Formats: sequence, structure tokens, C-alpha cells
Amino acid sequence: MDLRIKDKTAFVSGSTAGIGYATAERFLNEGTKVIINGRTEESVSAAVAKLKASTKNENVSGIAADFSKVEDINRLLKEVPEVDILVNNTGIFEPKAFVDIPDEDWFRFFEVNVMSGIRLARHYFPKMLKKNWGRIIFISSESAVFIPDEMIHYGMTKTAQLAVSRGLAELTKGTNVTVNSILPGPTKSKGVSGFIQDLAKADNVSEEVVEENFFKNMRPTSLIERFASVDEVANTIVYYSSELASATNGAAIRVDGGLIRSIL
Repeated sequence: MDLRIKDKTAFVSGSTAGIGYATAERFLNEGTKVIINGRTEESVSAAVAKLKASTKNENVSGIAADFSKVEDINRLLKEVPEVDILVNNTGIFEPKAFVDIPDEDWFRFFEVNVMSGIRLARHYFPKMLKKNWGRIIFISSESAVFIPDEMIHYGMTKTAQLAVSRGLAELTKGTNVTVNSILPGPTKSKGVSGFIQDLAKADNVSEEVVEENFFKNMRPTSLIERFASVDEVANTIVYYSSELASATNGAAIRVDGGLIRSIL
């Protein structure tokens, strides 16, 4: 299927690993020009080289920027003044009991998970409107709806992304610009894989047992009863970034394995 984005430029934040990396790879396989991002020059350079090798597409570059630092974001925007597709994927998470979450963590999570996307969208959105084409995707989470009691601060930021995404979509009326959110469910990203490995070692069980117990005890409403792969999520992200998804706007699209028990 031709997604008709071969001549487009996409920026994917937080894309040296996990969902972001898989999304960048999928874009490159579509012939899209891609700019990736990570916190260090080393991680970015390594990811760029790996992407060029796996996709045989040389139209990939990268920029190091820490999205907890406004000065890094401002520098990035000067180096990358315009894009056709913006995927706000940068995010942090950390299981922590509610009573143990200090004010600093609440602000830090909001700064990285929410303000990063707001700052990028504030810059690129008017340019998309001016040329009458653009796609902005916020990578939210099923945790925006199914707030996890083990990391409420994370869930709060994911819900906030839905509000920003829908609000921006309201400003696109009558244009060929769309703004949507993607809500992945539990996904076997690099961070989650490490989390599973740590639990397996601590409990002296296999990773398969950890995964089985996770869906039995913590996410029992999942219909697929497994972690999604990063490629499964990336496929959805790239489709809704494409020309073919032109009638989808202001939506919150789930890739949650049927975890959320609601029709709407």
C-alpha cells in the first residue's frame, strides 16, 4: 500500500529506540525523509547508522536534544525549522506510589511528556496551516484513560496530551492539516523489556511468567493478553501520518490490545 508520503519530511522525537525508532524505520521504508532525535550525540549517530543499514534509505539524519531543557528544544527548532509530519513521541515513565511522588516529579513529567509536544507543535503547526498540509501525532497511552495506580503522574500527562491534541485539531477546520493521538497499550519497548527483565531476576522466574502475571494481575482486561510489539504501534502511527488518513482528525486512536473496556 502506497501511503503517499514519499516526498514528506517527518520529525520523530525520542526515536533512538523503542516505538520512536520503529516509527522512523517505517517512515524510511515509505521513502519519507526522517529526522530522529535522542538525548546524546552518540545514541543519535548510532541509530542513524542502523536505520540507513536496515532501510537502505540515506534520507535520515538526527539531532541530539534533551526535551527537559527548553534551550535544547529552541536549538532544535532553529536547526529543523519546518517539517510536514511531527510525531511527539518523547516521554518518560516510572512506577511510584502516589504518596511518594514529590512535586518535582509531577513538574518533571509534565515538562517532558506534555510541554515537549506543545513547544514543537507551537512552532510547526502554523507552518503546516500556511502550506495547507501537515500531520501532528501525539503518542499518548492507554494510561490516559485507564490511569495506572502505580504511576498516576504518568497517566496525568497522557490525559493532558489528549486535551492538547483535540484542542489543536479544532484549529484545523477546513484545512488539510490533521492532529491525532495514538494510544498504545502495554508495549515491549526497550524500557519495558528492561523492567520485565528486572522483575524476572528479582522474583527468580522467567520473563514469560512475568508477562503472564502482568496481564493476569495488572492488565486483566487486555484481549490480546500480551505486550504489543513496537512495530505494531509504529504501523498505526505511520498510517495516521499519511495522506490516506486524511479524514481522521481530532481522534484518539487505540493500539491497546483491547485493554480499554469502552466502545467510544
